[in-house]
Amino acid sequence: MTKEQLKIPTSKIQRAASFAGAGAKVGGNYIKYYVKKALNPDLNRDELNEDNAEDIYGTLSKLKGSALKVAQMLSMDKNLMPQAYQDKFQMAQYSAPPLSYPLVVKTFNQEFKKSPTEMFDTFTKVAIQAASIGQVHRAEIKGHAYAVKVQYPGVAASVSSDLKLVKPLATRILNLKGKDIGRYFKEVETKLLEETDYKLELKRSVLISEASKHIENLVFPTYYPALSGDRILTMDWIEGVPLAEFAKQNHSQAIKNKIGQALWNFYDYQIFELKAVHADPHPGNFIVTPDFKLGVIDFGCVKEIEEQFHKDYFTLLNSDAINDDIEFTRIMYKLEFLLNDDDAKIVPVLKKAFQEMLNLLGKPFNSNTFDFGDEAYFKSIYALGDKFSKMVELKEANGARGPQDAIYINRTCFGLYNILNQVGAEIITTRRKI
Repeated sequence: MTKEQLKIPTSKIQRAASFAGAGAKVGGNYIKYYVKKALNPDLNRDELNEDNAEDIYGTLSKLKGSALKVAQMLSMDKNLMPQAYQDKFQMAQYSAPPLSYPLVVKTFNQEFKKSPTEMFDTFTKVAIQAASIGQVHRAEIKGHAYAVKVQYPGVAASVSSDLKLVKPLATRILNLKGKDIGRYFKEVETKLLEETDYKLELKRSVLISEASKHIENLVFPTYYPALSGDRILTMDWIEGVPLAEFAKQNHSQAIKNKIGQALWNFYDYQIFELKAVHADPHPGNFIVTPDFKLGVIDFGCVKEIEEQFHKDYFTLLNSDAINDDIEFTRIMYKLEFLLNDDDAKIVPVLKKAFQEMLNLLGKPFNSNTFDFGDEAYFKSIYALGDKFSKMVELKEANGARGPQDAIYINRTCFGLYNILNQVGAEIITTRRKI
């Protein structure tokens, strides 16, 4: 486990100074790189990327909260940045520097007027897992094991100011451009604030896990309101290994498919039946049990999907609608992927680009089975993204595109695809007509 952190910068000035310090380190890394480059023209950027990733992650991991959450989000997109950044930022999912025990005790005293050892028979002083918003300790009462999630101090109060500081990074990950992006950042801010509301998370955890308990090979913890508060959330401890660790192990294809199928069925049910979806699908939020079932252990980020938006948006993943020019054009304008003031010369180019992208991304939804372990499929996605990034016509199409509601739905779909790719699962997708 990484060395414990004794304090977290909580004031706006302290946090802004930390960002400035990281910027100075990155600047120093570039100077060092260019000096070496002058002496060795063949020098690549690998060392520079590693140094920058180390310094940026070092700062974000100490700040925690929404700053570190952005790093976690960035790590989910393999096409977004060099490997050095991906490797380092992935640590934000479950291996950030943990908070020291005295600060944990302070949080308990503020919430319950009791220390952890007064509430539990045993309580691990060192966190078992530490992520962006909070960390998890293992506790027991009369031999029953609990997972106790403790939120970092100052996280909720710093969301808005942190988001302004990391706006350039957030803009890049969300692929936004143009001046009219305020509503998109408001959506991100709203979701980040919701993630700091543990009472809301408790409510959603109970509702979604209860509604989804019929799905085969899924496991949910029981939650305990009496042992939970504004910044502490207590649930059953689920034995197993993190999904990322499972994905690296040598399992049979049947076992991989079992876990992947449970994950797909869980998201399929949420999206098409509940219309409320666990919108933070990264491996740190899932546990694989010893009998190879999938445990869902975090509902901090949930996106509720409005009925009409759901119908329009998911129609765009239906191959029949994508290839119906009249219907496709109508929905593209309605969802503001096409804008009324777009240049007439740009519209056909945009339509063709969106059709190409949606046909590719919609393949799993338009198949009876799909092999997410097929690296060629993911390479084709990244190649298409690279192609679009170089198209002059797309660069000239100014303005933010699409509804703000799509941000977390897109994130959910990409996150789901990436996890299934890591697992290497071939699953029954069951084609749906919207």
